[in-house]
Amino acid sequence: MCVIQSIKDIEKISLEVLKDSKSLDIFPTPIDKIVSYVNLTVSSNVDISQIHEGYKSKYPDVLLRALGKVRGLLVRKEKKVYLDLNQLDSRKNFVKLHEVGHDVLPWQQKCFDVLDDDDESLNFDTHEEFEAEANFFASVTLFQHDRFTSAINKYPLDIDTPIQLSTLFGASIHATLRRYVEYSNNRCALLVLEKPSRCGALLRNKFQSPSFTNTFGEMGIPNVLDYFAWPFVQDYIRRQNHIKNGTFSLFTSNGLTQFTYHFFNNSYNAFVLIFPNGERNIVKSSYFLN
Repeated sequence: MCVIQSIKDIEKISLEVLKDSKSLDIFPTPIDKIVSYVNLTVSSNVDISQIHEGYKSKYPDVLLRALGKVRGLLVRKEKKVYLDLNQLDSRKNFVKLHEVGHDVLPWQQKCFDVLDDDDESLNFDTHEEFEAEANFFASVTLFQHDRFTSAINKYPLDIDTPIQLSTLFGASIHATLRRYVEYSNNRCALLVLEKPSRCGALLRNKFQSPSFTNTFGEMGIPNVLDYFAWPFVQDYIRRQNHIKNGTFSLFTSNGLTQFTYHFFNNSYNAFVLIFPNGERNIVKSSYFLN
Protein backbone atom coordinates (compact mmCIF):
# COMPACT_ATOMS: atom_id res chain seq x y z
CA MET A 1 0.00 0.00 0.00
CA CYS A 2 1.28 3.43 -0.98
CA VAL A 3 1.87 5.83 1.91
CA ILE A 4 0.57 9.29 1.00
CA GLN A 5 3.03 12.00 2.04
CA SER A 6 0.83 14.94 1.08
CA ILE A 7 -2.37 14.33 3.07
CA LYS A 8 -2.54 17.79 4.68
CA ASP A 9 -1.98 19.50 1.33
CA ILE A 10 -4.67 17.38 -0.33
CA GLU A 11 -7.14 18.07 2.48
CA LYS A 12 -6.52 21.82 2.16
CA ILE A 13 -7.05 21.80 -1.61
CA SER A 14 -10.17 19.63 -1.28
CA LEU A 15 -11.72 21.95 1.30
CA GLU A 16 -10.96 24.98 -0.87
CA VAL A 17 -12.64 23.32 -3.85
CA LEU A 18 -15.72 22.44 -1.77
CA LYS A 19 -16.00 25.96 -0.37
CA ASP A 20 -15.22 27.88 -3.56
CA SER A 21 -17.65 25.78 -5.61
CA LYS A 22 -20.29 26.31 -2.91
CA SER A 23 -20.60 22.55 -2.47
CA LEU A 24 -19.78 22.25 1.24
CA ASP A 25 -22.78 21.17 3.33
CA ILE A 26 -24.81 20.45 0.18
CA PHE A 27 -26.13 16.87 0.12
CA PRO A 28 -25.73 14.65 -1.76
CA THR A 29 -22.30 16.05 -2.55
CA PRO A 30 -22.84 17.91 -5.87
CA ILE A 31 -20.24 16.14 -7.99
CA ASP A 32 -21.09 17.72 -11.33
CA LYS A 33 -20.98 21.18 -9.76
CA ILE A 34 -17.45 20.48 -8.54
CA VAL A 35 -16.41 19.11 -11.95
CA SER A 36 -17.77 22.24 -13.63
CA TYR A 37 -16.07 24.53 -11.11
CA VAL A 38 -12.62 23.18 -12.03
CA ASN A 39 -13.47 23.64 -15.73
CA LEU A 40 -13.64 19.97 -16.62
CA THR A 41 -16.34 18.32 -18.70
CA VAL A 42 -17.46 14.70 -18.60
CA SER A 43 -18.03 12.92 -21.90
CA SER A 44 -21.47 11.36 -22.02
CA ASN A 45 -21.18 9.85 -25.50
CA VAL A 46 -17.86 7.99 -25.27
CA ASP A 47 -17.75 4.86 -23.13
CA ILE A 48 -14.12 3.88 -22.61
CA SER A 49 -15.15 0.25 -22.21
CA GLN A 50 -17.09 0.11 -25.48
CA ILE A 51 -15.09 1.90 -28.19
CA HIS A 52 -15.34 -0.03 -31.46
CA GLU A 53 -12.09 -0.91 -33.23
CA GLY A 54 -13.12 1.11 -36.27
CA TYR A 55 -13.39 4.34 -34.28
CA LYS A 56 -10.20 4.14 -32.26
CA SER A 57 -8.24 6.32 -34.67
CA LYS A 58 -10.46 9.26 -33.72
CA TYR A 59 -9.38 9.31 -30.08
CA PRO A 60 -6.16 10.43 -28.38
CA ASP A 61 -3.45 7.84 -27.81
CA VAL A 62 -3.61 8.48 -24.06
CA LEU A 63 -7.26 7.40 -24.11
CA LEU A 64 -6.62 4.29 -26.18
CA ARG A 65 -3.81 3.10 -23.91
CA ALA A 66 -6.21 3.07 -20.98
CA LEU A 67 -9.01 1.09 -22.58
CA GLY A 68 -9.95 -1.95 -20.54
CA LYS A 69 -7.76 -0.93 -17.61
CA VAL A 70 -9.54 1.94 -15.88
CA ARG A 71 -12.97 3.18 -14.89
CA GLY A 72 -12.21 6.78 -15.78
CA LEU A 73 -9.59 8.88 -17.53
CA LEU A 74 -8.62 12.54 -17.61
CA VAL A 75 -7.35 13.89 -20.93
CA ARG A 76 -5.70 17.08 -19.75
CA LYS A 77 -5.33 18.82 -23.10
CA GLU A 78 -9.06 18.46 -23.67
CA LYS A 79 -9.98 19.19 -20.04
CA LYS A 80 -12.29 16.21 -20.43
CA VAL A 81 -13.08 13.15 -18.31
CA TYR A 82 -14.00 9.87 -19.99
CA LEU A 83 -15.83 7.17 -18.04
CA ASP A 84 -16.78 3.54 -18.15
CA LEU A 85 -20.48 4.32 -18.50
CA ASN A 86 -21.53 0.87 -17.29
CA GLN A 87 -20.68 1.82 -13.71
CA LEU A 88 -23.33 2.63 -11.14
CA ASP A 89 -23.90 6.36 -10.69
CA SER A 90 -22.47 6.22 -7.17
CA ARG A 91 -19.27 4.71 -8.53
CA LYS A 92 -19.13 7.31 -11.30
CA ASN A 93 -19.25 10.01 -8.61
CA PHE A 94 -16.07 8.70 -7.03
CA VAL A 95 -14.31 8.28 -10.38
CA LYS A 96 -15.18 11.83 -11.44
CA LEU A 97 -13.68 13.20 -8.23
CA HIS A 98 -10.63 10.97 -8.68
CA GLU A 99 -9.99 12.61 -12.04
CA VAL A 100 -10.65 16.06 -10.53
CA GLY A 101 -7.93 15.22 -8.02
CA HIS A 102 -5.45 14.52 -10.81
CA ASP A 103 -6.33 17.90 -12.31
CA VAL A 104 -6.23 20.15 -9.22
CA LEU A 105 -3.25 18.77 -7.29
CA PRO A 106 -0.57 21.24 -8.44
CA TRP A 107 2.44 18.91 -8.16
CA GLN A 108 0.69 16.40 -10.41
CA GLN A 109 -0.11 19.17 -12.89
CA LYS A 110 3.53 20.25 -13.01
CA CYS A 111 4.75 16.69 -13.48
CA PHE A 112 2.41 16.05 -16.41
CA ASP A 113 3.28 19.40 -17.95
CA VAL A 114 6.90 18.25 -18.07
CA LEU A 115 5.90 14.84 -19.44
CA ASP A 116 3.49 16.36 -21.96
CA ASP A 117 0.58 14.34 -20.52
CA ASP A 118 2.37 11.03 -21.03
CA ASP A 119 1.58 9.05 -17.88
CA GLU A 120 3.37 6.06 -19.41
CA SER A 121 6.64 7.88 -18.65
CA LEU A 122 5.96 7.91 -14.90
CA ASN A 123 7.94 5.39 -12.91
CA PHE A 124 5.88 2.80 -11.05
CA ASP A 125 6.25 4.33 -7.58
CA THR A 126 5.25 7.81 -8.76
CA HIS A 127 2.26 6.42 -10.64
CA GLU A 128 1.10 4.51 -7.57
CA GLU A 129 1.52 7.61 -5.39
CA PHE A 130 -0.44 9.79 -7.82
CA GLU A 131 -3.26 7.24 -7.93
CA ALA A 132 -3.37 7.02 -4.12
CA GLU A 133 -3.42 10.83 -3.88
CA ALA A 134 -6.31 11.07 -6.35
CA ASN A 135 -8.22 8.39 -4.44
CA PHE A 136 -7.67 10.25 -1.17
CA PHE A 137 -8.82 13.52 -2.74
CA ALA A 138 -11.95 11.83 -4.11
CA SER A 139 -12.82 10.23 -0.78
CA VAL A 140 -12.28 13.27 1.44
CA THR A 141 -14.18 15.48 -1.01
CA LEU A 142 -17.08 13.07 -1.52
CA PHE A 143 -17.53 12.65 2.24
CA GLN A 144 -16.92 16.34 2.94
CA HIS A 145 -14.17 16.00 5.53
CA ASP A 146 -15.49 16.08 9.11
CA ARG A 147 -19.13 16.13 7.98
CA PHE A 148 -19.02 12.36 7.60
CA THR A 149 -17.21 11.67 10.87
CA SER A 150 -19.65 13.95 12.70
CA ALA A 151 -22.54 12.03 11.18
CA ILE A 152 -21.30 8.56 12.15
CA ASN A 153 -20.83 9.66 15.76
CA LYS A 154 -24.52 10.55 15.99
CA TYR A 155 -25.91 7.15 15.11
CA PRO A 156 -25.66 3.56 16.38
CA LEU A 157 -22.94 1.07 15.53
CA ASP A 158 -25.06 -0.62 12.90
CA ILE A 159 -24.63 -1.55 9.25
CA ASP A 160 -27.73 0.50 8.45
CA THR A 161 -25.88 3.68 9.45
CA PRO A 162 -23.37 3.67 6.55
CA ILE A 163 -25.97 2.26 4.15
CA GLN A 164 -28.19 5.29 4.74
CA LEU A 165 -25.24 7.69 4.82
CA SER A 166 -24.26 6.44 1.36
CA THR A 167 -27.47 7.99 0.04
CA LEU A 168 -26.91 11.21 1.97
CA PHE A 169 -23.44 11.74 0.47
CA GLY A 170 -24.07 10.18 -2.95
CA ALA A 171 -21.45 7.48 -2.46
CA SER A 172 -21.44 3.75 -3.10
CA ILE A 173 -22.29 1.45 -0.22
CA HIS A 174 -18.84 -0.13 -0.56
CA ALA A 175 -17.01 3.20 -0.24
CA THR A 176 -19.23 4.37 2.62
CA LEU A 177 -18.83 1.17 4.62
CA ARG A 178 -15.07 1.33 4.20
CA ARG A 179 -14.87 4.94 5.37
CA TYR A 180 -17.30 4.19 8.20
CA VAL A 181 -14.99 1.53 9.60
CA GLU A 182 -11.72 3.35 8.98
CA TYR A 183 -12.96 6.51 10.74
CA SER A 184 -14.97 4.87 13.53
CA ASN A 185 -14.07 5.30 17.19
CA ASN A 186 -15.56 1.87 17.80
CA ARG A 187 -13.78 -1.47 17.56
CA CYS A 188 -15.17 -2.70 14.26
CA ALA A 189 -14.05 -4.29 11.01
CA LEU A 190 -15.45 -4.86 7.54
CA LEU A 191 -15.15 -7.88 5.27
CA VAL A 192 -16.12 -7.60 1.61
CA LEU A 193 -16.96 -10.96 0.02
CA GLU A 194 -17.43 -11.99 -3.59
CA LYS A 195 -17.99 -14.97 -5.90
CA PRO A 196 -20.05 -17.28 -3.68
CA SER A 197 -20.09 -20.95 -4.65
CA ARG A 198 -21.13 -24.22 -3.07
CA CYS A 199 -17.75 -24.42 -1.37
CA GLY A 200 -17.54 -20.91 0.05
CA ALA A 201 -16.67 -17.36 -1.00
CA LEU A 202 -13.65 -15.18 -1.72
CA LEU A 203 -12.43 -12.35 0.48
CA ARG A 204 -12.20 -9.24 -1.69
CA ASN A 205 -11.21 -6.71 0.99
CA LYS A 206 -10.73 -6.37 4.73
CA PHE A 207 -10.74 -3.11 6.71
CA GLN A 208 -10.31 -2.49 10.44
CA SER A 209 -10.82 0.54 12.63
CA PRO A 210 -7.70 1.73 14.50
CA SER A 211 -9.17 0.75 17.87
CA PHE A 212 -10.07 -2.72 16.55
CA THR A 213 -6.49 -3.28 15.42
CA ASN A 214 -5.11 -1.96 18.71
CA THR A 215 -7.23 -4.47 20.65
CA PHE A 216 -7.27 -7.54 18.42
CA GLY A 217 -4.42 -7.11 15.93
CA GLU A 218 -4.97 -8.11 12.32
CA MET A 219 -7.77 -10.63 11.88
CA GLY A 220 -6.65 -13.94 10.45
CA ILE A 221 -9.20 -14.17 7.66
CA PRO A 222 -8.21 -16.43 4.72
CA ASN A 223 -8.61 -15.37 1.11
CA VAL A 224 -10.94 -18.32 0.53
CA LEU A 225 -13.61 -18.72 3.20
CA ASP A 226 -15.04 -22.19 3.68
CA TYR A 227 -18.82 -22.59 3.79
CA PHE A 228 -18.81 -24.64 6.99
CA ALA A 229 -16.37 -22.44 8.94
CA TRP A 230 -18.00 -19.03 8.58
CA PRO A 231 -21.71 -18.39 9.28
CA PHE A 232 -21.78 -15.20 7.19
CA VAL A 233 -20.55 -17.21 4.19
CA GLN A 234 -23.52 -19.49 4.73
CA ASP A 235 -25.76 -16.39 4.75
CA TYR A 236 -24.17 -15.27 1.49
CA ILE A 237 -24.61 -18.58 -0.30
CA ARG A 238 -28.18 -18.86 0.98
CA ARG A 239 -28.80 -15.47 -0.64
CA GLN A 240 -29.73 -13.71 2.55
CA ASN A 241 -29.95 -9.94 2.11
CA HIS A 242 -29.82 -8.34 5.53
CA ILE A 243 -28.91 -9.87 8.89
CA LYS A 244 -28.10 -8.08 12.14
CA ASN A 245 -27.93 -10.81 14.76
CA GLY A 246 -25.06 -13.00 13.57
CA THR A 247 -22.33 -14.27 15.90
CA PHE A 248 -19.06 -16.18 15.53
CA SER A 249 -15.81 -16.79 17.43
CA LEU A 250 -12.29 -16.03 16.26
CA PHE A 251 -8.84 -16.34 17.78
CA THR A 252 -7.19 -12.91 17.89
CA SER A 253 -4.15 -11.44 19.64
CA ASN A 254 -6.53 -10.99 22.58
CA GLY A 255 -7.42 -14.69 22.69
CA LEU A 256 -10.67 -16.35 21.64
CA THR A 257 -13.14 -13.53 21.05
CA GLN A 258 -16.88 -13.56 20.50
CA PHE A 259 -18.00 -11.26 17.71
CA THR A 260 -21.31 -9.95 16.49
CA TYR A 261 -21.75 -9.41 12.77
CA HIS A 262 -24.18 -7.52 10.57
CA PHE A 263 -24.56 -8.78 7.02
CA PHE A 264 -25.71 -7.00 3.86
CA ASN A 265 -25.80 -8.31 0.30
CA ASN A 266 -26.25 -5.76 -2.50
CA SER A 267 -26.07 -8.45 -5.24
CA TYR A 268 -22.57 -7.30 -6.28
CA ASN A 269 -20.79 -8.08 -3.01
CA ALA A 270 -21.59 -9.15 0.52
CA PHE A 271 -20.54 -6.84 3.36
CA VAL A 272 -19.90 -8.10 6.88
CA LEU A 273 -19.62 -5.52 9.67
CA ILE A 274 -17.89 -7.11 12.66
CA PHE A 275 -17.51 -5.92 16.25
CA PRO A 276 -16.96 -7.59 19.64
CA ASN A 277 -20.07 -8.59 21.56
CA GLY A 278 -21.35 -5.66 23.59
CA GLU A 279 -19.62 -2.97 21.52
CA ARG A 280 -21.89 -0.03 20.79
CA ASN A 281 -21.80 3.60 19.85
CA ILE A 282 -23.28 5.73 22.62
CA VAL A 283 -25.47 8.36 20.98
CA LYS A 284 -27.48 11.14 22.54
CA SER A 285 -30.11 11.36 19.82
CA SER A 286 -32.99 8.90 19.71
CA TYR A 287 -33.73 9.39 16.00
CA PHE A 288 -32.23 7.82 12.92
CA LEU A 289 -31.56 8.98 9.39
CA ASN A 290 -34.52 9.46 7.08
